[in-house]
Amino acid sequence: MSHDFSNGHLLIGGQWRAGKGAPITSIFAAEGTENQTFNGASREDVDEAIAAAKAAQPAWGALKPHERASYLYRISEGISADIDRISWVQSRDTSKTLAETRALAASAAATFRYFAAVLETSDELLTVPRGDYTTLSVHEPLGVVAAITPWNSPIASDAQKVAPALAAGNAVLLKPASWSPLVCLELARIIDEAGLPKGLFSVLPGSGREVGNLLVEHPDIAKVSFTGGTSTGKHLARIAADKLMPVSLELGGKSPTIVFEDCDEDLAIAGILFGIFSSSGQSCIAGSRLFVQRSIYARFVDRLVTATKALKVGHPFDVDTQVSSLVHADHRASVEGYVAMALEDGGRVLCGGKRPEGLDVGAFYEPTIIADVANTDRICREEVFGPVLVVMPFDDEADVIATGNDNEYGLACGIWSRDHVKCQRIARAIKAGTVWINTYKQFSISTPFGGDGASGIGREKGRAGLRAYQSQKSIYEDMSGRPHPWARWP
Repeated sequence: MSHDFSNGHLLIGGQWRAGKGAPITSIFAAEGTENQTFNGASREDVDEAIAAAKAAQPAWGALKPHERASYLYRISEGISADIDRISWVQSRDTSKTLAETRALAASAAATFRYFAAVLETSDELLTVPRGDYTTLSVHEPLGVVAAITPWNSPIASDAQKVAPALAAGNAVLLKPASWSPLVCLELARIIDEAGLPKGLFSVLPGSGREVGNLLVEHPDIAKVSFTGGTSTGKHLARIAADKLMPVSLELGGKSPTIVFEDCDEDLAIAGILFGIFSSSGQSCIAGSRLFVQRSIYARFVDRLVTATKALKVGHPFDVDTQVSSLVHADHRASVEGYVAMALEDGGRVLCGGKRPEGLDVGAFYEPTIIADVANTDRICREEVFGPVLVVMPFDDEADVIATGNDNEYGLACGIWSRDHVKCQRIARAIKAGTVWINTYKQFSISTPFGGDGASGIGREKGRAGLRAYQSQKSIYEDMSGRPHPWARWP
């Protein structure tokens, strides 16, 4: 399979042209080769995109919901029709397997289709009056919003922000991560080809310090939706606070996976492997802290290690590959640093912990399991964002709830047990935005997603995901026809 890359032009204010910012280089980390170098966005480009968005948004926001929906349906169809190219570009951009990037592209198409359907079926609210008046609660677009997305799952993450923001009647400026800019340009091409009015959508690749900060600080940006690291999210939130601007922040995680002695062990092992080692561990919801009930700990961990060693590490275009290259050599160095730190703190590598033999070219790292750690160790506190799992025993429910919640993050959790009542009890007690029971990393665009604590603010997806990009307004209309009795005059 082979395709050409685009000419590197950006969609700025409805026009395709070269950016005026610093060069950006996309790397195919699986082979250590360059995909493409092109100029990113500059301050001038950002200002131009915002001005065009401000000019285009009022007419777009004034369309009937079903009229906006027709554009989203066309975008969905465009993505579906071009999945082969999109998945190839994204695999070159991120070194993810083609199977995964096809799934991400299909997810993006489904997201645009879903929010088109939400528009078709979304009603305003006629509230119950408390006097001689009619009361309405209506929702209006915010104006111009910025979407800042990460490198680990582009196009799917992009769609989760762009689709509801456009559906809500806003103009959208998308800033993709500098490590994975190419597939976002493919999305821009499809959106443009779908006939979206010019200026409503721009793609502005560039560094967070330059483009990202400009978007957040600009007085004409009405909201920022950000997915990425917690430290960056906190920085953006501080800027937004000065503007009193709403933000949605989907940040990091250090998610616990809990295995009880009464679990289906085969089901649990398969789910744990998928939860931490798919996407090469580069996932905010990765189940990176594994707690196994002490009565089965030794046997279960032995089985898990054996299964982990059997995972196929290889080139992303190999159909048998389960664990591909990390996104960048610099990121692999970060993962290696965390493993070294865990060993210094007394941890013991049960498998992995090194670069695989025979894959000297590329940023590969073996699926790794580390034991003999404490939940207070840094390897258990900080997000590694790689194929690294720590395992710890626990005694009972109270023990694992306390330890599982003893972390600043609150994004996800996995529970493995045949006792459904217990699973529901644990699910309610664990601090997490999403809990999976006897499964992991399953998603539905109709189900809200987000985190608590250091994992973020707000929710994406679901019908409420549309409202997150709108302002709610209450309207009162008098039905009595009588002057207000307070206003007395002769």
